[in-house]
Amino acid sequence: MPSLKTLRNRINSVKSTQKITKAMKMVAAAKLRRAQAQAEAARPYANRMAEMMSALAAGAADNPNAPALLVGTGKTQTHLIVAVTADRGLAGAFNSSIGRYVRSRIRALEAEGKTVKIFAIGRKGRDYLKREFASQIHGDVSFAGKKSVEFKAAEEIAEQIVAAFRAGEFDVCTLVYNRFASVISQIVTESRLIPASAQAAANENAPVAAPVEYEVEPDDGTLLERLLPRNLAVQIYSAILESAAGEHGARMTAMDNASRNAGDMINRLTQIYNRSRQANITKELIEIISGAEAV
Repeated sequence: MPSLKTLRNRINSVKSTQKITKAMKMVAAAKLRRAQAQAEAARPYANRMAEMMSALAAGAADNPNAPALLVGTGKTQTHLIVAVTADRGLAGAFNSSIGRYVRSRIRALEAEGKTVKIFAIGRKGRDYLKREFASQIHGDVSFAGKKSVEFKAAEEIAEQIVAAFRAGEFDVCTLVYNRFASVISQIVTESRLIPASAQAAANENAPVAAPVEYEVEPDDGTLLERLLPRNLAVQIYSAILESAAGEHGARMTAMDNASRNAGDMINRLTQIYNRSRQANITKELIEIISGAEAV
């Protein structure tokens, strides 16, 4: 059995850890309110953009001059998966759930003979996927150290993806992220970015739109040239905001569980300490009485 000093040190150590987990839970709760508000504010705009892209894609399906970003290249050989995770850990299974989902999707696509590339948004996702798919990582972005992510960052990511698509580096682009449902629930969501024709069906946030005819000024080409890259940026930015809200919710839940587990451990160790102390006292009393009787 450990000595009393060892037990005291261990109890103090667990109490110190409990203070840290409680503080982290409070910080996550404070950040969650703002992140949740941002994610919920971005949803209507992203959903309407996805709905409009779906309608435009349906209308341009038979048009041979339709932009490739809208209707695709006609091939599905090379896939680019954009995985959105956090830059920090201590959030339960938040990051690993995306990693496992992307890994299973890559294996399924490769089993069909497809080529798969990865674009990682977030340090944890990059590190997770690098272990097995290091040669397939096409690019990565980290927001570590930044208090918030601006829309400009999503635009820069969208520009990189569009440039790679126009260079013929992939045919299909899919976005995978954790959609914020509640503090205890983050749903792994897969959304098609390129071609836009499949986007509304893949995006659980977007309602299914009926075919709509749009009258465009000055012309379709000018509008779509600016609208399609912006739609990519909007969907990526919405996913980043959803992921940020989910990260804080997951960390809040994980730290709450850790604090409760630390409390249970402190109680168990305290009981062991008290029993050991009482046993030592009893032993000393027996030794004193035995010595007195011997005299």
